[in-house]
Amino acid sequence: MASSPPARQHKARRRADMSLLGGIRPPIAVLSVLLLSLAGVTALVLGRIDDGGVPKAVQTSQQHFAEDGAIALRASIDESVTDLTRSATLFSAGQPVSADTVLDKLGNTYQKWMGTAVIEIRSGKLLGARGETVPLTSLDLSALGNEGGLDPRMVRLKNGEVRLLSFALLSWPGQPQQLLVASNTLKFPGISLGQFRSIAVVDGDGEILSSDGIPEPEQVLTDLQRKEVDASRKQLKDFSERATRKAEQDPRSSKEPGSGGYRGVSGSLLGGRFLSDRSVAGYATLTAPEPGEVTTASGLGLTVVSMVKVAEDPTRAISPLFGLVAGGALLLIGGLAIGVLLGTVQRPLIRLFLESRRLSRLDVTRPVTVPGYGEAHRIGTALERLRRQLLGEPAEATGPAARPRGLRRFGSRALLVVCVALLLVWCVPLLLLLNRADGTAVVPQQLVNDQRERTDTLTDRVRRALNEGDADLESVASLIGARTEPVAMTKVLESTMRQHPRYRSLYVVDASGSVVARAGEHPRQAGPKPATAAPIRLLGQGGKEPIVVVTAGIPGRNDSALVGEFRIDFLNSLLKRPGLGVVRLVDDKGRVIAGNTGFLAFQALPDDRLKDLVAATSQKIGKSAHAGGVLYRKNGVQIAAAAPFAGGGPAKPLGWTVVSWQPANRLAIPEYDMQNRTVLAGLLGAAAAAACLGWLYIVVVRPLRVLADQAEALADGDRKTVLFPRHHDEVGAVTRSLELIRQQLQDQRRQQPRRTQPTAGPAAPGPTGAPYGPHDPHGPQGQQYVRN
Repeated sequence: MASSPPARQHKARRRADMSLLGGIRPPIAVLSVLLLSLAGVTALVLGRIDDGGVPKAVQTSQQHFAEDGAIALRASIDESVTDLTRSATLFSAGQPVSADTVLDKLGNTYQKWMGTAVIEIRSGKLLGARGETVPLTSLDLSALGNEGGLDPRMVRLKNGEVRLLSFALLSWPGQPQQLLVASNTLKFPGISLGQFRSIAVVDGDGEILSSDGIPEPEQVLTDLQRKEVDASRKQLKDFSERATRKAEQDPRSSKEPGSGGYRGVSGSLLGGRFLSDRSVAGYATLTAPEPGEVTTASGLGLTVVSMVKVAEDPTRAISPLFGLVAGGALLLIGGLAIGVLLGTVQRPLIRLFLESRRLSRLDVTRPVTVPGYGEAHRIGTALERLRRQLLGEPAEATGPAARPRGLRRFGSRALLVVCVALLLVWCVPLLLLLNRADGTAVVPQQLVNDQRERTDTLTDRVRRALNEGDADLESVASLIGARTEPVAMTKVLESTMRQHPRYRSLYVVDASGSVVARAGEHPRQAGPKPATAAPIRLLGQGGKEPIVVVTAGIPGRNDSALVGEFRIDFLNSLLKRPGLGVVRLVDDKGRVIAGNTGFLAFQALPDDRLKDLVAATSQKIGKSAHAGGVLYRKNGVQIAAAAPFAGGGPAKPLGWTVVSWQPANRLAIPEYDMQNRTVLAGLLGAAAAAACLGWLYIVVVRPLRVLADQAEALADGDRKTVLFPRHHDEVGAVTRSLELIRQQLQDQRRQQPRRTQPTAGPAAPGPTGAPYGPHDPHGPQGQQYVRN
């Protein structure tokens, strides 16, 4: 059934609209929008770095510092509760002992509590006490049997200080139940504050429970110092209240999605000014190390607030003029490129589309307007020849197509190259030349100080972990001393392994070095205990993995010892802190034994400057080593710090050092931010040019070159090759029109008058009796005509 005229018009309109969905218009339009958007973003963003007078890197560093303090405090509280509970369990598993014996052994093994006491639960009688007076008057002994009755609690003393009380039960058959109580402060263990820094522990109501780093009133000497101290206390109080409000939010919504990092709520705050200094604070809530867990410390609802004073530099303001100039230049260059595409590619192609459609409708009265360049010129010339052929001229009369010369020979590919070159004139300087921060960036001294102090804090954390491991084995060894059966010893070792995942294996060796009881993985360094062996040793030199072994003699059995092997993954996990870059734990010979990223066991540090830094910080000053931080140049500016083991305990003689380094260009420093944004603008411009012009080449230019060859072949007389459009766009529309013209030329050829030529009829005998020849004009049959 034939379609009605309205239906045909609808189909024609649909074909015309379909050509607009693809083809040459969308790439140019998208490129115009992208360049215009990029110019606006460049003008608004480049040169407008708002850091509140303090670089963002300094603010983030204070956040990481508070997170370090929260991790150290949480680990200290949880470790104290675990040690107290395990010690009470070990005492309860043996023979009954006096309260003084319990407290003496506890004090000899652990030196972490301010005061300890043992009381009889039924009568409330104090059986023994060590250290400072434990505030027992605040205890409700009747509530110990309730759920959570043994949970730690905070008690405020009369002098305003706060003590954290931990509890554990001592029970023997036939003996009254006793309560072991340990009192400790909320001070931070091993936190290196440096200068001009203070740190505080805040409860859920914003009340400061403990603080460090702010001088006491009696230490103030001058009126200016008194004003500074008062301002610091007021600012710390303000930070504490603000941090408490922010700590109430969900940790999952406190950071940007995908940022990772600290599992609790953390962030940074900007405070007021005092003289030329600006107060900056970081805050972090105490949270469990694993998601979904709740530890003793994380259930207290505490928040750590760290505050430091940073000198502001008003001369570091970045002018927005560069962004405005760059945006204006992109508008100019982009407009020129778009003009080239519109004037030399889009308009000629649309003109060809209109001319070819006119010829396909047999409107051949007007000559074809031939574009002046490249493929469009070739196709336009072919259309003009086809127009003349539609008027009746043979293909030979129209002559062969003449290839354009001079500027006319530049095709669409060359025009695209010109546009790419124009856009690269803007992109390449931004990518490679402008706003280079190397040599001009000013790294704040506070970042170097923070790198040094955080590395020192991390060193103390590793040292304390090793000391805690030695103390655990000493406590377990004292319990094993009364057990000689392998089954009983194995039971104690397995219980210790469950409580402390820092060990990969625990085992008891006799005088011959044979393993008589073990828990965990297979021992790697079993053998007799050396007579002069240090409690903690590093073994496995030359192997694939360092082996850190801690040994504790079993009381009453000088021929036996308890040996524990640390997991290297445990040491690696201690070193994983954001904002420190690459962190390595090296031994006294500078060989790597642990790190926060992949490393080879016992390899040397990758840089001689790092080796010199480790050697310099390991030198003794008085009775203790010191931490150091430096700036040096190698592949850009690097911030490095090293801190050797200092303080007491069996881990100090190891002579190990924690060293960290990171490139300054990864930090949010204004000059590097400006460089990164400049490079990003160049990348976006290059990506937009590559995407849109590549799209234009694939969809338009390449089919247009093929169409030019087909049009010339058709104008030269090729009537057999059928032309198929590749896409429903302008090039496809021209191809369809050429196919219609080809069909019309074929029909025109069929309708032309037929040419004839003579051919001889049947031969007849001549006068002599011989037949006439085929070309004899005297043949009796005359001549016949056949169709050519």
